[in-house]
Amino acid sequence: MAATLGIAGAFAASGVHAQSASNSDQEIALLKQQLKMLEQKLDKLQNQTAANTVATAKAKAEAKAEARSEAKAVVANANAAYPVKGAPPISGVIVTMPNNRPTICTADQANCVAITSRVHWDVGGYDYRPNSASTVPQKLDSGENVRRARIGVVGKFFNDWNFALVYDFGGSSDGFGGAAAGSDPGGGVSGIENAYLSYTGLKPFGGKMAIEAGIMDLPYTLDEATSSNDIMFMERASSGVIATNIAAGDFRSAVGARWYNDVFWAGAYATGPTTGAIHSANAAVVPAATEQYGAVARVAGQIVSGQDYSVHLGADAQWLIQPSRNLVTNAQTVTLSDRPELRIDPTVLATTSAIANAAGVQVYSAEAAATYGPLILQGEYFWYNVDRSANTGLPPIGAPSVQFQGGYAQAGYVLTGETHTYNAANAAYNGVKPAHPFSLDGGGWGAWEIAGRFSTVDLNDKLTSATGIAGGRQTVYTLALNWYVNGNVRFMLDYLHGTVSKQTLPPTAFANTGSNFDAVAMRTQFAF
Repeated sequence: MAATLGIAGAFAASGVHAQSASNSDQEIALLKQQLKMLEQKLDKLQNQTAANTVATAKAKAEAKAEARSEAKAVVANANAAYPVKGAPPISGVIVTMPNNRPTICTADQANCVAITSRVHWDVGGYDYRPNSASTVPQKLDSGENVRRARIGVVGKFFNDWNFALVYDFGGSSDGFGGAAAGSDPGGGVSGIENAYLSYTGLKPFGGKMAIEAGIMDLPYTLDEATSSNDIMFMERASSGVIATNIAAGDFRSAVGARWYNDVFWAGAYATGPTTGAIHSANAAVVPAATEQYGAVARVAGQIVSGQDYSVHLGADAQWLIQPSRNLVTNAQTVTLSDRPELRIDPTVLATTSAIANAAGVQVYSAEAAATYGPLILQGEYFWYNVDRSANTGLPPIGAPSVQFQGGYAQAGYVLTGETHTYNAANAAYNGVKPAHPFSLDGGGWGAWEIAGRFSTVDLNDKLTSATGIAGGRQTVYTLALNWYVNGNVRFMLDYLHGTVSKQTLPPTAFANTGSNFDAVAMRTQFAF
C-alpha cells in the first residue's frame, strides 16, 4: 500500500514539474518575441534619426549656400548699380504699371515717381462760307495739328509732398510762335504745362486739403476741371475757353489751395501770367510789359449720388485784377476770343480784338451736371464784365464797361453701358473706362459713346456806340462719336456746324462780316 502511494506521488510530482517546464518555455518564447519587436523598433528609430540628421545637415548646407549666393548678389548689385536676378534691391524699390504708367516707388509707397504722357493728333477739314468780302478771314485751312504732345514726371515725396513737371511739345499756341516761318507773334508754340509742388498733409474737417504753387492747370470751371483726356468733344466749349484764358487755364502760374471730400469741393488761387507770356519791364525788350495778376475761386459738389447716378452743382468766379501793361506804348488791353471749337486752323472767328484801357475783368459762372447709368448731362453759363477805366491817357477815355455772356449744354450716352465716374479731387467727371477693351483674340470691342453739344457766346455790346464792341455771336452745334479702345487709346470723330453773326460798328453802316461753316475732324489719342 505504501509502495503504491509512493509511486502515485512520484507520478504526480512528475506531472507538476512537466507543466511548470511547459509554462516557462512559453514565457521565454514570449519574452524573445517582445525583445525582437523592441529591437526592430530600435532599428527603425535609429534609421529615422540618421535620416533626419542627414536631411538637417543638407538643409543647413543649402541654407548656407543660398545665404552666400544672396550676399554675393547684394555685393554685386551695390558695386554694379543695377539689380541682380534673384536678389531684391537694397532700397526695396518696387516698379509697377498702373494704367500702363511706369511708376517707381519705395516699398512703403511713401516716395514715388512716374512717367506721364499724352498725344492728341487731329486731322480735319472745313467748309467755310464768309458772308461778304468784308469778312475776315476769307478762308480756313484744312489739315492736321498735333494738338497736345506732353511728356513729364509726376510723383510724391514722403507721402504728403506731390510734384509734377510736364512739357508740351504740341501746338499749344497752334501756330502763333514768334519768328518761326509761317507763324505770327504772340506766344510760344510749346512750353512748360505743369511745374508745381503740392502739400497734402493737412486734413481739416474730415476732408483732404492741397496747398500748391507753380505752373499748373487750374480746376476752374467744370469743363476745365475735366482732363483733356476725358472730355467728350475734341475741344471745350468756346464760352469756357474764353473765361479760362483770362486768368486761369493751362500753363498758368498760380498759388493757392483746395479742400474736398466725397461731397464738397472748394478752392481759391492767386494767378499770374502763362509760361508763354512776355513779362519784362526792360525797355530793351519789345514789347516791354508788366506781369498780370488775378484770382479765381470755385465751390462745387456732388449733392446727390448713388451707385449709378449723381447730381453736381457749382459756381465760379474770376478776377483779372491787373492786366499786363505795355511799357512802351502804355497800352493796357484785354482780348476775349476763341477759335470755332476746333484747332486745325488757328484763326479766331469770334473776337473782341484788343479792348483798350482795360482796368480789369470779372467772370462769374454757374455749372451743373448729372449722370444716370451710361447717360451724362452737363452745362455751364458765363457772364463777363470788362472795366475800361484804366488811367493810361489813351483813347477811348472814359469809355463805359462792356458785358458779354455765353454758355453750353451737352449730353453723352455710352452705348456699351459704362458710366462716367466722379472725380472728387477736381469736382468733375472722369472719362469712360471700357469694361471689355478691344481685342481680336478676346472678343472685346471697347466702349462706344455718342454725344451732342449746343454752344454759344455773344461778344457784342453797345453796338450803336462808337465805343462799343462788335466781337460777334458764335453758335456751334457739335455731334461726336467716341471709341474708347482701352484705358489708354481713344479715337474721336466730331462734326461741327457753326454760325458767326458779326457786324462792324458805326460809322461803317453795320456791314455784315459774319460767316458759316461746317467741319469734320478726327482725333487719335493715347495717354498714360
